[in-house]
Amino acid sequence: MGLGPNGVRWTALTFKLGKHDMLTNLQAQPTDKILELMQLFRDDPRENKVDLGVGVYKNAEGVTPVMRAIKAAEKELWETQTTKAYTGLAGDPEYSKALGNLILDGAVETDRIIAVATPGGTGAIRQALELIKMAAPDATVWLSAPTWPNHPSIIRYLGMKMSEYRYFDNATRDVDFDGMLDDLKAVKSGDVVLLHGCCHNPTGANLTLEQWQEVANLLAHNGAIPLIDIAYQGFGDGLVEDATPTRYLAANLPEVLIAASCSKNFGIYRERTGLLMAIATTAATKPVTQGTLAFLNRQNYSFPPDHGARLVTMILNSPTLREDWQTELEETRLGMLTLRQHLAQELRERTNSDRFDFIARHRGMFSRIGATPEQVLAMRESHGIYMVGDSRLNIAGLNAQSVPILAEAIVAAGV
Repeated sequence: MGLGPNGVRWTALTFKLGKHDMLTNLQAQPTDKILELMQLFRDDPRENKVDLGVGVYKNAEGVTPVMRAIKAAEKELWETQTTKAYTGLAGDPEYSKALGNLILDGAVETDRIIAVATPGGTGAIRQALELIKMAAPDATVWLSAPTWPNHPSIIRYLGMKMSEYRYFDNATRDVDFDGMLDDLKAVKSGDVVLLHGCCHNPTGANLTLEQWQEVANLLAHNGAIPLIDIAYQGFGDGLVEDATPTRYLAANLPEVLIAASCSKNFGIYRERTGLLMAIATTAATKPVTQGTLAFLNRQNYSFPPDHGARLVTMILNSPTLREDWQTELEETRLGMLTLRQHLAQELRERTNSDRFDFIARHRGMFSRIGATPEQVLAMRESHGIYMVGDSRLNIAGLNAQSVPILAEAIVAAGV
């Protein structure tokens, strides 16, 4: 016996061990390699250590800043917002319209576009895969080899069929386009091909526009549907240039799925601001598809986050805020290109060869440099260079001072 709230007496229950202990049935899940690397970095006491693992942009001071336009929009929102009531299941329609216009810019008739807000780009990918599972349960989802680790992880969790197509040539550190086309010939009608819209993660190697057109022709011939993951618009060759492949596919194929993220180009990583768009063959399909996506939002998280989405909407709809955002985004993009060129030049001078020039050709935050796991470990131990074991490095984690340190470590490790 014991005393509960307000002096009420209660009797302790007895139970048979093993009959009710649900949580003891759980098994440890695979650890996230990037999160594991972050902890190793934090535990390293060396002052000159360099974090090239985590996928966030950092300025020259090693800080992930809040963009000026975001700050201004937050101030305006704080002063003018009058309610925190729920949005609709699909999120604010003005957000879907504003971000949709940024990505597609009129490439598709608006009555064919269905959209829902999601918790970040990951949420958009998850909802796209849930939609595919409902509409085409026997479809195989084709992924580039390699791809972002969350892609196969979510597909496996949902119990969906999955296959890979060749993408990255480890010898040239460029796209294996012949291998890619050869593998995609096996794609069947109704299958889904996941494509990185720009700034391929983790390799940094990207298709040319002519190659995109060939891929579109192959998908159209085979009756496959592209799922485009565009998480880095504005980080590669520019806002328009990075969206051009997505616009081309959306304009020339009957059905397209697009998963977008604002984490990188608006710098609002923790706000979880994403968008899933479905391009339908005709406007007649829109009501059912919109209702299905709203249903999926309801099942997974009810209403999507709104704060980041509202900031993005305000910026894109304000000429002043949009101009300042685009200016800062372009400064960020050019800064990463400068770091790429600096690193490629340092390695050219140290190796007396051009075999690392691919770093300057790659685009986005990442490049895979072709080091073995043993060489990656050697760089960490000797020079405090932290990168993922597959040798994906985050260019945005560098600055003018750390570039020579990285170049020295790469050469010393024998990459």
